[in-house]
Amino acid sequence: MDKDDIADLIDAKHSELIKWLDNQPNELWTLGPEGKWTTGQQTLHLLQSIIPLNNALSMPKYLLRFKYGKANRPVRAYDAIVKRYHERLLDAKGTTFKGSQNMKIPTLADKQYLLNRLQTEEKKLQYKTRRISDKNLDTVILPHPLMGKMPVREIIMWTAYHVEHHTEILKANYSNLRY
Repeated sequence: MDKDDIADLIDAKHSELIKWLDNQPNELWTLGPEGKWTTGQQTLHLLQSIIPLNNALSMPKYLLRFKYGKANRPVRAYDAIVKRYHERLLDAKGTTFKGSQNMKIPTLADKQYLLNRLQTEEKKLQYKTRRISDKNLDTVILPHPLMGKMPVREIIMWTAYHVEHHTEILKANYSNLRY
């Protein structure tokens, strides 16, 4: 995928999520099915995953290459990244990674702030995706807690899918709940 297509995909996936969240009853922000994250926790998780990516993309690329190395393989296609993510999720058997363990439940008062912040971070990621060189997209790598080291192009595509993944979970688990 070229960077404009990736940026457009990021926008589309986040827009679908935000629209869905805006149309949900406020009660679902803090309540959810037994043992599942609330819609507030899902939103917080997505915010927690996009902020470090934006922060890394703000760093000089030579520092990222020094810290993490350079890609030693061709960039995977979007579908291959999605497939690999699902394989890794199965291997992880429900493991929750450090940043999302014992996550607090955001209050209803936090809802608008978190939605606005997620939209702001998503717009930053679109901008950074369009501005980074194709060479850096394909050769600079970043670590992912589940997927391992990935070229920036892949991790940005994964981020778009990650939002879709959580939107699907929300729609499946929360659309029919009434409190």
